[in-house]
Amino acid sequence: MCGIVGVLGDHEAAPVLVEALKRLEYRGYDSAGIATINNDKLDSRRAVGKLANLSDLLVHEPLAGKAGIGHTRWATHGAPSVENAHPHSAAQVAVVHNGIIENFKELRGFLAKNGLNHNTDTDTEVIALMAQHFLNQGLGPRDAAEQTIARLEGAYALCFLFDGHDDLLIAARKGSPLAIGHGLGEMFVGSDAIALAPMTDKITYLEEGDWAVISRNDVEIWDAGGNLANRDMKIIQIDTARVDKAGYKHFMAKEIAEQPTVLQGALSHYIANDEIKLPAPGIDFTKIERLTLVACGTAYYACMVAKYWFEQHARMPVEIDVASEFRYREPPVTKGTAALFVSQSGETADTLAALRYMQGKADSILSVVNVPESSIARESDLALPILAGAEIGVASTKAFTCQLTTLAILVLKAAQDRGHMTAEQVAEKLTALKGLPGVLNAALGIEGQASAISQELAEARDILFLGRGQMYPLAHEGALKLKEISYIHAEAYASGELKHGPIALVDPNVPVIVMAPRDALFEKTVSNMQEVMARGGKVLLISDVRGLEEAGEGAWARLAMPIVDDFLAPILYAIPAQLIAYHTAIAKGTDVDQPRNLAKSVTVE
Repeated sequence: MCGIVGVLGDHEAAPVLVEALKRLEYRGYDSAGIATINNDKLDSRRAVGKLANLSDLLVHEPLAGKAGIGHTRWATHGAPSVENAHPHSAAQVAVVHNGIIENFKELRGFLAKNGLNHNTDTDTEVIALMAQHFLNQGLGPRDAAEQTIARLEGAYALCFLFDGHDDLLIAARKGSPLAIGHGLGEMFVGSDAIALAPMTDKITYLEEGDWAVISRNDVEIWDAGGNLANRDMKIIQIDTARVDKAGYKHFMAKEIAEQPTVLQGALSHYIANDEIKLPAPGIDFTKIERLTLVACGTAYYACMVAKYWFEQHARMPVEIDVASEFRYREPPVTKGTAALFVSQSGETADTLAALRYMQGKADSILSVVNVPESSIARESDLALPILAGAEIGVASTKAFTCQLTTLAILVLKAAQDRGHMTAEQVAEKLTALKGLPGVLNAALGIEGQASAISQELAEARDILFLGRGQMYPLAHEGALKLKEISYIHAEAYASGELKHGPIALVDPNVPVIVMAPRDALFEKTVSNMQEVMARGGKVLLISDVRGLEEAGEGAWARLAMPIVDDFLAPILYAIPAQLIAYHTAIAKGTDVDQPRNLAKSVTVE
């Protein structure tokens, strides 16, 4: 959520800033703006809505200058408006900010007493005003920024630009990611490497509490203790094609179609000669007595599936929690507990805070992430990359299936370590996993049917999803996807819970989507489905050929899945959930890739 870009370049900054911000659109935003220095003077342009509105404004009111900062804002304090859009400026300073300043009211009061009054509803404005206060006291830009940063409480990634200083950016991070890009006589700042990829492949990631003084030919980084810090510069490789639609109408459609390919890459990374290979230092599950799984959103539903897997196949007690609630419960942590955190970005604020709660309490901290250099990965004892590549659509698709695939491999490792699976049994499951990309590719063939069914689903106001066992989390994931991008109210229930209340909602206007492969729980799910149909409910049954033959009669619509090992069904059944959500949203005409109010990387609590 929100995106930051900074440029000290050899060329006009405005087009570079706007192009970089376009690469951050996936994070979610509702306004955008840039500021530059030209002839030693700061100036800015801001607009509400999509970046196209800012681009149009810049055509009529261009900004010159080769140094600048830019921002896409996801509103927290104050409604989306030109006044509340970033950059925020005082007389001699402009600033862009991701995060939340928790003590902004206190700072606002201090500033008012010193003759600096706020003009916006945002928390960010106090940063610019505080820096201006210190400039008024005679401090230079570097010291003014340092004094300002020291007074901020909360989470932030910041980039300052100062009047009269066209070879200076000051950046800082606490609880929100920020990277510095190194060019030849140029320097860049970005919320993540994707924004900087066209300009440089040399990246330095700021660590927690760092702040940096940047010129075109140098950078000094200071840590939270005020010491000069030596942060590594890394050569990154971002497949720029992965942030292009490649002929698809939406990124989400492209990312759904990419799943067989990215799963193949993930499997190749973790499986060699029918054996599991984990990154160093690995993990020995014989020393773990119980496992705590923590995540948010889609990643939480991946954890729900993993709970079924770990308990059934590795016989390991597992608790699962949403990250935003976990540390507030202050859960007791017993000896022999490992904690596993799942986050696509690796920067999810609530998940990172939960991880830090477990530091020093859990015997081991594991993470499953898509960004190996992220904060969650760096602060884990063992980080497992899901290798999904850049995912731009806000509604997660390929990251979810790659999370499940990575977790499945970890489950098999645990099952073998704990003696609940032999090497031969693990090899058999790994063989099934290696066949999964082909199975997913076949499943994508239902898209035409899913599109036709979705035309009618788009007319509904409410939709129910049902599933049993490991299909119960997939019902949740299906409901989440649908409500995220189509704005239709959707809820998921364990099939057996239907008769304990939700069945009162069933009528011919409430479609019920049943996810039911022909597994050990299939007959019980069919009984629940019959209860729906007996009350006039419209059932969409998603099952394999055997299940459809046995129970499909009377269903309003059916989608046939390939037959697959029961263990892998949750990964496969993500495909129809995604396609139904996507085509229902298309039918309703909503913004599929950037649904309202949502952000891709949630870096505030």
